[in-house]
Parts: sequence; structure tokens; C-alpha cells
Amino acid sequence: MASEIRMDDSSYQKTEQLTGAEIIMRCLHEENVEFVFGYPGGAVLHIYDALFKQNKFKHILVRHEQAAVHAADAYSRATGRVGVALVTSGPGATNAVTGIATAYMDSIPLVVISGQVPTAAIGMDAFQEVDMVGVTRPCVKHNFLVKDARDLATTMKKAFYIAASGRPGPVVVDVPKDITADIAEFAYPKTIEMRSYTPVLKGHSGQIKKAVKLLLEAKRPMIYTGGGLVLGDAAPELVKLAKTLGFPVTNTLMGLGGYPATDPQYVGMLGMHGTYEANNAMQNCDVLLAVGARFDDRVVGNPDHFLSVPRTIIHIDVDPSSISKRVKVDVPIVGHVQSVVAEMNELLAAETKRPDANALKQWWAQIDQWRSKKTADYRLDKDIIKPQQVIEKLWQVTKGDAFVTSDVGQHQMWAAQYYKFDKPRRWINSGGLGTMGVGLPYAMGCQLAFPDAQVACVTGEGSIQMNIQELSTCKQFNLPIKIILLNNRYLGMVRQWQEFFYNNRYSESYMESLPDFVKMAESYGHVGMNIERPEDVEGSLHEAFAMKDRLVFMNFVTDQKENVFPMVPNGKGLSEMILGDEPGADAAQSEGEG
Repeated sequence: MASEIRMDDSSYQKTEQLTGAEIIMRCLHEENVEFVFGYPGGAVLHIYDALFKQNKFKHILVRHEQAAVHAADAYSRATGRVGVALVTSGPGATNAVTGIATAYMDSIPLVVISGQVPTAAIGMDAFQEVDMVGVTRPCVKHNFLVKDARDLATTMKKAFYIAASGRPGPVVVDVPKDITADIAEFAYPKTIEMRSYTPVLKGHSGQIKKAVKLLLEAKRPMIYTGGGLVLGDAAPELVKLAKTLGFPVTNTLMGLGGYPATDPQYVGMLGMHGTYEANNAMQNCDVLLAVGARFDDRVVGNPDHFLSVPRTIIHIDVDPSSISKRVKVDVPIVGHVQSVVAEMNELLAAETKRPDANALKQWWAQIDQWRSKKTADYRLDKDIIKPQQVIEKLWQVTKGDAFVTSDVGQHQMWAAQYYKFDKPRRWINSGGLGTMGVGLPYAMGCQLAFPDAQVACVTGEGSIQMNIQELSTCKQFNLPIKIILLNNRYLGMVRQWQEFFYNNRYSESYMESLPDFVKMAESYGHVGMNIERPEDVEGSLHEAFAMKDRLVFMNFVTDQKENVFPMVPNGKGLSEMILGDEPGADAAQSEGEG
């Protein structure tokens, strides 16, 4: 990425002679970094020695580099700040790649510092050498290989700027060991401009005016928001817009909390496991406002089916490459979502016209008819715990105010469906990459960022074992996370697909030889609970959250055959849902009223 640094006499701070490792520490100080998540190794020992001598930020020693990046990722999601991870060369760097790719898919700002073999050894198949720049190129916003200690400060400034600006994302800074030992003059730029990188922040006023006009003329409007709304801190502006217009609102999996789930204008999450009313409203609207969302395959299903109903689409996104990528839109608006929605609110405040009240009333009547199917209902069982019951009780016990992290699978969907998020940045999960193993390190990042908050990790017996070693990290740093394991002894989502689409051939989806999770939690010094009876669910949750200074691992033994409904089968359209056999729902596919 070619760049041009523009400065005046005040752009740089006073210079000092420091080692490359010390320069990295000073750069992190200048960026007001609070935590660095990492794991030491030979290539980064100079950096760790410099880290030992500083006291401006805290290092969190994880037990696996993947967990370091996940924890930094969650810290960023929960706070809105840039997360930082530090790993060594070779396997340390490659272990971090899954975390980097996870952050990249969900547009999370990270700076990942990786050690590298000495400059003279690069390309010589040296011990623990990996081309980190080449390996990460497809899954980073940008990456750097630092070849001169004199470039370190400017490179670090660029890394933080690129990670946080425009559409956020991870940036890798690969630093050879000899560069961390070299002496160079340190001066940190106060500001930086890059000629080849100029993200658009303010939307085109003409397009915004056109969008407002279309919204005011809508008969069957819909507001559809994604993770960009949350990352852009635009939830207050969006709520104001929706309330002014009286329009229905749906969130994607990544956008949960961007609009309050307990508000009557909220029609639920949409997509593959979205609500009946959200999916049908999305399919049958005449004007659609998309805010910080990307029309991905799990949201709109089959694009041809989605576009079979004529509608006018307004799409706001900071990344121009996301607009009309899967679904052609009519009014593209490139800009920071907070700025664009705020401008829309200003135009509406000066406008006397409002949407057609009768048409809007009829539209809400149709939505309420879809709602009446109550497809979120499920049958309680007096003998076995239903996973939905656990999440509903979790929401009640935490008063809807917890940070909830999840792994990936059925438990993730149940958490998204049954925990009513009223605030942004409280739902922390891997959406784009769908990474198993993120839940526990995500909970660590949230708990460190907000030590007094309630943090719950909703997980499955498959996912939790992928980074379960981080129970050791939680013990070292006294993190009172509550782990909610929905244990159905299966790779639940795999089993569900095998039931629906592979004629019940449960190939390698049954989890045999599971550990005794209670004893394992206790072996790490934590509290373990086995919960097997439905009547014990609520009481055990109260008991666990009352232990404010202890990690509690709660093993809920749940119904093995429970499936996530509704479900849009792969390749089907939004209104072609399998609704299951819950009360008030149909067992067959919905055709979707229009």
C-alpha cells in the first residue's frame, strides 16, 4: 500500500534512541492500549523483555495463540477500541491465523504483532520461519513486514489507523527479531494520512435526500441492519429514525442489539434461522433500507428468489465493495453509517410529510398476522431440559444486561433467538467465518474490558473443547465468567443438517467419550455444576451468577433431538422456511403470505 506521510513540525513527538522492542512498547503506549493478549517465543523475546520493563498496559498470557487473537477480537467488539495481540514466529503466527480470519470476516479492528526470524534468515527455511505476510494476505485488511527499525513507529501508526478507519479490520505487523534489537530514533506521528487510502466518511447528500423521499413514500417499508450499525456506533441514530417513521426493524445475527429486541417495532432476527415475521416482511416489503449489512447468503438465502418481489433498495455502507455485491441496489450511499443516518434524521426533522398512515397500518396488520404463528414457541418437557429454556432463563436471571459470547452451532442460534439484546456490543459471536472455539476467549476479552459486568459464554460440548485450555488463563487472571454449556452430546448443527438433508446418516456427529466437565472445571480451580432436571435450570443460574468472583462451568444436559427452527434450507428463499412442529406453527415449508 503506497503511502505518503504528511507532517509539520508538531507532527512528531520528541525523539529518543530506543531498541525496536522498546519502540513497539512506546507505540502501544501512545495508542493507549489497555491489554495485549499474547504468548511468548524465541522471535519475540526482545519484545517480551521490553514488555517486562513497562507498566502502562497489561499483558494477558493465553494458552494458545488462537485464543490470544480471539480475546483481542472480543475486547474490540465489546469496547469499540482496537484489540492487540502478540505472537511469535512460525507456529505461533500460524496459530493466530484463524483468529485473524475470524476478525476479518466480521470487520473487527485488530493489530496483530507477529515475530519473524532475523532479516538475514528470511527465505532460508530458518527454524520457525513462516511467510506471515503471504499467509495472511487473503484475510487481513493490510499487513506489513518491517525491514528497518527506523520504520517501526510509522508502521505501527499506520497499522492502528488502517485497522480502525473505514471498514475496520485486522492488520498484521510482522517484525524480524533483529529489528527488535536494533537501535533507532523514536518519534511517534500524531497524525497520519495515506495517499492511497482515503475512506469515505460522509455520504452523498443528494443520495441521502433521495433515500428519505423514498422512505416517506413507502407503503410496506422495512429497515434491515447488520454488524456495520453496531461497529459504526449508530444504534441511537437508527432508533431515532425508526421511531420517527414507525417502520419495522430487523437485525442480522451480527446486528443484534443494534435495535432493542424488546421494542414492539422489532420483528426479530432474519435469515436462515430468523423469525417467520422478519423473513416474510423482508421478502414482501416495497422499500428496504439496509444499514451496515451485506445481504450475505445466510441472510437473504437465494438472491434470485429474494429479487423475485419488486422493491426499492437503499443501501448504506462505509465499504463501497459491499454495495450491490450480491443484490443490486437502487440507492447506494457510501459513508459512515452514523453520519448518514444522522443526516437522514436531520432531513426528517425539517420535513412535515410522513409515511401514509393507512398503508403503514395495513402493513403492520400483515406483520402481526405473521407474528401470530408464534414460531419461536417450543414444548417444555418435564423430564429433559430444552436448550431454549436455558437461554430464556439466562435472559431473565441477568435481566437482559449481560455480555453474551457464543461459539458456533445450535447453541449460537438459540442464544440469538431467545436472549433479547436491547444494547449494542453485548452479543459477541463469530458470524462470517463461523469459528468454533471462540466462545471462551471471547468471554475473557469481554470480562477483562468490563470486570464488573456479567459475562456468559454460551457453548456446546464440541466447541468448548477447542479452546478449553483457556480455563487456565481464566484462573490466572481471576475472570468470573459463567459458562453455559448446552450439552446434547452431538455436534448439534451438523446432526440437524444430517437429519434434514442426509436421511439421518449421522456421520461422525455424535460426541463420544466426553470428559466430566464438572471435574475438569474443578481441576482448573473453578466451580462446576451438572444440571439435568428442567426444574433446576433457573435456580442453578441464580446460584452461579451470585458467585461474583468465581468462574462457574454449568453443564446443562439437554434434549439431544431438539432442532433450531425456523430454518431456511440452503439455496432456498427467505419465505421458504421449515417451521418445525412447535405449537402454533406448521410442520411443512411456509409459502409466505404477501
